[in-house]
This record gives sequence, C-alpha cells and structure tokens, in this order.
Amino acid sequence: MDRSLVEQAQRGDREAFQALAFAVSDRLFATAHRILRDFDAAGDALQGALVRIWRDLASLRDPDRFEAWAHQALVHACHDQLRRERRSTAAFRIVDTDSVVDDPAGAVTNREEVERAFRRLNADQRAVIVLQYYRELSLPEIAELLQVPLGTVRSRAHYAKRVLRAAIEADARPAIVENVQ
Repeated sequence: MDRSLVEQAQRGDREAFQALAFAVSDRLFATAHRILRDFDAAGDALQGALVRIWRDLASLRDPDRFEAWAHQALVHACHDQLRRERRSTAAFRIVDTDSVVDDPAGAVTNREEVERAFRRLNADQRAVIVLQYYRELSLPEIAELLQVPLGTVRSRAHYAKRVLRAAIEADARPAIVENVQ
C-alpha cells in the first residue's frame, strides 16, 4: 500500500481514500463473505467498515499498516453484522453452486455440512479460520492483524476446529429412532 496515499487520505483527501478503498475492497469483501457466508451481509459489513475506516483514518498511527488496520475494522463490522442477524428473524440463504464438481449431490451435502458447522462458530473463531485458511495468513500474522495475543489466536483456532469437527461428526451420525407403541 502506498504510504503517501494513506497520508493524503489521513489529511482528508477523498480521492486518495477512494483509491485506497478501491485497492483493498475486493480482499475485504472476500474476507467478509467467508466470515458471514452471505453476499448481502458481506456487502453491508464492507460498507460499514469503509465508513469506519474513513471516520477513524486520522487515528491510524502507522500508515504502512493500513491494510491490516482495514481488516481489523472489517472484522469489527462483521461482528456487528452477526449481532444484527441474531436479533433479526431467521433467513434463508442461497448457497453458491457455481463450481463444477464430479458429484454434485455429494458436494452440496458436504457444503451444507460445512456451512452448518461454520455457523456454530462465534465471530472471533470465524475470523481466525477465514484468515488462516482462505487468506492463508500465519497465526502470528493473524494475531498482528487482529491485535490480539498469539495465544488467543491459537486458542480460537483450536476451539474453532474442535467445534467444526464435532458438528460435522454429529451430522454424520445416523439418527436413533425409538419405536414407541
């Protein structure tokens, strides 16, 4: 990220901020979509994050850390979005099935299992999993980006994997039906 562009935006240059937002918005949206699992919610979170970034940009101490700081704002916006979703009524989600697979029925079943398991994670755990596996960041990089201790990131990753594994295993177990007469 161009340090001078960040510094110009910090001084209130809207065109500089627009260039920054354009440069990072695709990566931010992809991260938000993977955390929230919904295109509309990801768009709302991205928009909220960009507003927060513009509003608080003057408080950024190190312009070289703009992108990490922007991701942190995005994760906070995703938290806010998840809180709003919990308060609203249940909604149906459309699963993206554009990818070509050998066994479409099996792929949809697997995707649904992972989706159900992923929804059991809290926002902090979702953020760590997305940053680790989709953004391919190391745990120390995630800790720096989220500005939390490395041990916290390790703990969140550990418990998130445990929740995912347990949820998928629970879905795989056959239901026990008792014959009551």
